[in-house]
Amino acid sequence: MPRATNNVAAKRRHKKYLRAAKGYFGARSKTYKIARQTVEKGLTYAFRDRKAKKRDFRRLWIVRINAACRTNDISYSRFIDGLHKSNVEINRKVLAHLAWHDAPAFSKLVELVKGN
Repeated sequence: MPRATNNVAAKRRHKKYLRAAKGYFGARSKTYKIARQTVEKGLTYAFRDRKAKKRDFRRLWIVRINAACRTNDISYSRFIDGLHKSNVEINRKVLAHLAWHDAPAFSKLVELVKGN
């Protein structure tokens, strides 16, 4: 009995990876084996960097809040502690936006924290 190959499934599988590798340079978009390795490596990076993006943005927000706090003569840690003690529930993303785009509103928050 001759060996049975499932060419339909193999062709579909190859097409899937070659379509995903479209736009890559040289053999990375033409050869199945190399295209598959490249696509899988890219997916690994994408998964990893979705996690890293959250860390990077949090660091950026903290830097911006800290810079705005320093211009208002208070440290970042005292400011955050004061917000918690004042029962002000506002996240770092919004605080960074206020610090960056609306300095007077941020200054009012600092005054509230200094008052307690």
